[in-house]
Amino acid sequence: MHIDWEQREAKLRQILEEAKRLGKDRAHDCLLPVSGGKDSTFQAHVLVKVYGMRPLAVTFSHNWFTETGKRNLARLLETFDLDHIQFTPKRGLVNRLARQSIFKIGDSCWHCHAGVGAFPLQVAVKFGIRLLVWGESVAELGCKGSYEKALEGDVYDESYFLKMSSKVDIGGMASEAIPLRELEPFRFPTGKEMQDAGVRGIHLGDYMFWDEERQAEFVKQEYGWEEDEVGGTYKRYKSVECIMPGVHDYTKYLKRGYGRTSDHASKDVRAGLMTREEAFELIRQIDPARPKMMDEFMRLSGLSEEEIERVIKAQRTGAATKLPS
Repeated sequence: MHIDWEQREAKLRQILEEAKRLGKDRAHDCLLPVSGGKDSTFQAHVLVKVYGMRPLAVTFSHNWFTETGKRNLARLLETFDLDHIQFTPKRGLVNRLARQSIFKIGDSCWHCHAGVGAFPLQVAVKFGIRLLVWGESVAELGCKGSYEKALEGDVYDESYFLKMSSKVDIGGMASEAIPLRELEPFRFPTGKEMQDAGVRGIHLGDYMFWDEERQAEFVKQEYGWEEDEVGGTYKRYKSVECIMPGVHDYTKYLKRGYGRTSDHASKDVRAGLMTREEAFELIRQIDPARPKMMDEFMRLSGLSEEEIERVIKAQRTGAATKLPS
């Protein structure tokens, strides 16, 4: 609330105008990673309708799309009349990576953590598009970034995404069952490749006040964006495009003793949207609940529920080691 958002918006306008100038003779002046979620729909609105940008939309598909997510993505592309590139890893590879992910990083989704970072950067380098535009500021997601540091300019290379989400590089995920050659779509461009292509990235949330509740209501009313039931939380707009967030969030609960509802309820209490008592009631109901998609994840990964729990709990650190087994 103490940030001068008018000053930051002026900086955003300057960045986008520079991108327009550099891309004036090209089909696209920026690259927009999209999932069809409420954030990327709002990002498309801001770039196309507010600032008159010509983004190339890029989707790394986790191959776990919901029907609601498919409709939302198709609606986004049609509404904003965007060129679109989508990469979908083959089902067999996703299944093997989901299994490996449990052992390597303690959740089900390494292929998504790595792919949504690496593939748009690959496209930006190959197509010579110099500006990538993401949505929510990482400052809202924990202690790995700040609003002040964002203006200094993060370098969006492999080290950034390893710190923020993927934790393990493709070398660490490769195995006898997953040859390194199959992991090319998850390879981040080198720093030199990024530098030579002049690629940089920004988060809109570092330059404009980011209110996801209002934005979700806006894209529903303005563009017919759909929400639905989502595993692991009471928020019907969070990760609505994926069938597996409940499994991801349940592994977090097993590993750390709290899940995604704790995250969302904490933010809502801080924002004055609910009381602490209401928050704790939701947390008690949702965080420990076995996700509906657990059976499907077990089928895809070939892991038993007992094995998943044993492997995840063995990765507890710090205060979480005191949790009951």
